Amino acid sequence: MKFYTKQHLFYCGIDLHADAMYVCVLNSVGEVVVHKNIPTKPKA
Repeated sequence: MKFYTKQHLFYCGIDLHADAMYVCVLNSVGEVVVHKNIPTKPKA
């Protein structure tokens, strides 16, 4: 099996909860580009 071994430009992490979703995006050197709390509301 072949794997992608090059460094990515961005890395993303998502922490999903019942009432909120936390999103964090880092660039290739580990600096935070986006760190946001997004409310999760079900659509009617």
